[in-house]
Amino acid sequence: MKAKDGEPYLKIGDVARMVGVSPSVIRTWESLGLARPQRTASKYRLYSAEDVRLLKRARFLRKVRGMNAPAIVQMLKRDGLVQPSSNGPAGGMGARLRQLRAHRGLSLAQVAKAVGISVGFLSALERSQMSASVGTLRKLARFYKTNILEFFDTTESNTHLVPPGKRKILEAGPGVRMELLAWGNRVMEPHLFRIAPGSGSGESYAHEGEEFLYVLRGKLEIALQNEEFLLKPGDSFYFESATPHRWKNPGETETWILWVNTPPTF
Repeated sequence: MKAKDGEPYLKIGDVARMVGVSPSVIRTWESLGLARPQRTASKYRLYSAEDVRLLKRARFLRKVRGMNAPAIVQMLKRDGLVQPSSNGPAGGMGARLRQLRAHRGLSLAQVAKAVGISVGFLSALERSQMSASVGTLRKLARFYKTNILEFFDTTESNTHLVPPGKRKILEAGPGVRMELLAWGNRVMEPHLFRIAPGSGSGESYAHEGEEFLYVLRGKLEIALQNEEFLLKPGDSFYFESATPHRWKNPGETETWILWVNTPPTF
């Protein structure tokens, strides 16, 4: 089987070796629109040479510039190398936001005014054409009397073991990726936060509960009201969620944080 340019399609294992990343990374990038492989009748992925070139560009941006997947997608979309999807996946965050609003019989204007964002921005969120900061997602969750977990696809039953490729992923604004490490638990809400250089939560926010952070790599600048802290690899941090807080990555490489909320009201 050959692509439109006459070159043969490649299987995911071949592409992984050519690009220099694991198949699970490629599947994650695919879910963000970095590749759109063909499918055989038996559901095997087949990649074109153009897919490989785009994936190699993504690997370069991740390795050399320290960018995470959502930041890479934003850059490639801006450069016209990745076309935005006309509609998000049926179970995506946009669809769930639209369902929450429709269930309450509210208009876009009513929700946008209550949350403090524009109608156009909310409409783009519901169509999965834009992503929102953690602060904005928190405002939406509070308005709908739910939590950010509602925006993940957690329809699958909870399992004890969650391999990296099975994590639930939420892009929380440009450069911020939240990977849900466990679900179905009513006590804790554990995430792996991956934060690109210069990216962060946006404005301050607060909610019920307690939070624990452990820095795996990179740096994190976090402010609790008027007090600022700079966290480095190996540092741990605890605070009460009711304290207004904001955070960002002040470094030049991607920051990874093990971030645990309890109860799951984030």
